[in-house]
Amino acid sequence: MSKQLKKLPIGIQTFREIIEDNHLYIDKTKEAFDLITNNKSIFLSRPRRFGKSLFLDTLKNIFEGNKELFKGLYIYDKWDFDVKYPVIKISFSGDLRSKNSIKKVILSKLEKNQKRLGIECKNQEDIDIFFSELIQNTSEKHNKRVVVLIDEYDKAILDNLDQMDVAKEARETIKGLYTILKDSDEYLKFIFLTGVSKFSKASIFSGLNMLDDISLVEEFGNICGYTQDDIESTFLPYLEGVDLAKLKAWYNGYNFLKDDVYNPFDILLFIKKGFIYKNYWFNTGTPSFLIKLIEQNHYFLPKLSNLRVGENLLDSFDIDNIDIEVILYQSGYLTIESVGVDDDEDIIYTLKLPNREVKSSLNQYIINSLYHDNSLQRKDISKSLRNANLSDLKTSLKAIFASIPNDNYRKNNIQDYEGFYASVIYVYFQSLGLDIIGEDVTNKGRIDLTLKLNNAIYIIEFKMGDTDALEQIKSKNYHQKYLSEGKDIYLVGINFCKDEKNISKFEWEHL
Repeated sequence: MSKQLKKLPIGIQTFREIIEDNHLYIDKTKEAFDLITNNKSIFLSRPRRFGKSLFLDTLKNIFEGNKELFKGLYIYDKWDFDVKYPVIKISFSGDLRSKNSIKKVILSKLEKNQKRLGIECKNQEDIDIFFSELIQNTSEKHNKRVVVLIDEYDKAILDNLDQMDVAKEARETIKGLYTILKDSDEYLKFIFLTGVSKFSKASIFSGLNMLDDISLVEEFGNICGYTQDDIESTFLPYLEGVDLAKLKAWYNGYNFLKDDVYNPFDILLFIKKGFIYKNYWFNTGTPSFLIKLIEQNHYFLPKLSNLRVGENLLDSFDIDNIDIEVILYQSGYLTIESVGVDDDEDIIYTLKLPNREVKSSLNQYIINSLYHDNSLQRKDISKSLRNANLSDLKTSLKAIFASIPNDNYRKNNIQDYEGFYASVIYVYFQSLGLDIIGEDVTNKGRIDLTLKLNNAIYIIEFKMGDTDALEQIKSKNYHQKYLSEGKDIYLVGINFCKDEKNISKFEWEHL
């Protein structure tokens, strides 16, 4: 790699440091210019490690008038940097695991802003009063309206979803902060909040009705993340010899109604680690709370491969009514595949697992967490499917169910439900990064599971008890949907027995 290439900004969220230390910067200042020129109060939701913090810090430097940092960037000759605004910046980082620690963190952030802005507030014990005084006193001292930037506004809540009493206390605490913003409107130039989750206005933003949510506004769809054009231009010198198609399959695929984008963390670590394909983004945070929800609700996991949801589902999240699909989407484990309308003209989003990294790592995590399996069974399944060896596939799948600890069946009757067995098989297939369609729609009904490999298509039907699963596939001609693809087609019927907690019949035909 050439010594003349700029350094990679791994873990750097400070715009000034990136520019002054000659790190690579993907220019997002056009989006920033359009945002601050035409709006006043903005909310942006994106998954973790997507560049939200860097974008927020970029806004800070624009409003503070640090023009020298923007030389060569889109905004340099378009924004009036001579007009400087005082900026209050709050990032919810630190120990947020108790009510007292949350209060300490917020007060500490307010104190740091007070010191940096050269003012002193009388009341520094009550968060709401402190914040209100901070805004007003800052505006009066600098004789300018104030810019307020809040990063990870929801972290105090999300960090405590496993202890709901603390999460609810955190919700009320930060709700008070946003009420102050509304009451301070005359002192404010611009408000920008970022977070992972889009909490419903009723639960968080009831006092901040003027907040515009740009999370799914096409104009700002690429506001965070790297586009394919970025990879094939700016990053190309860093990727010499890399198979760009494979890179795309592994890390691209996130969509916020504009271009498919890459998570920046993945690309930067992939380059730094010498082009080794690993689950870089996934490993920065484990979805333990999500696993608990899946287990408690006996969630039918094949739904994840072909999930259709309404607009309201993506627009709100409430800790009093937690929805698995909402958490999966907002945290980045699902993304938008397409947008359409139903018969009532309501907007419908089709969601998907974004790429191979998420398919593999999320499902392997589910396997290890729910079924306590760290075996090499996945490799046997992969080999069986690639070689179309259905006898070996049957053996591997039966071994999986035989290895599930009996503790999994205690205090519940999940072994009585077809969905449990289908979910186990689905996560093993999906952990291999396979192209899977769950509840695959045909003109004769829904296929339980369709697997699409390079050389073959597997159409799979699941049944509890003695009902002939293979016969249903044949009688409804499910295979006709795929005849034009010119691949070998395998019809696979799988029956389960609740008493044995395993496969009771496994039949197949090759077309």
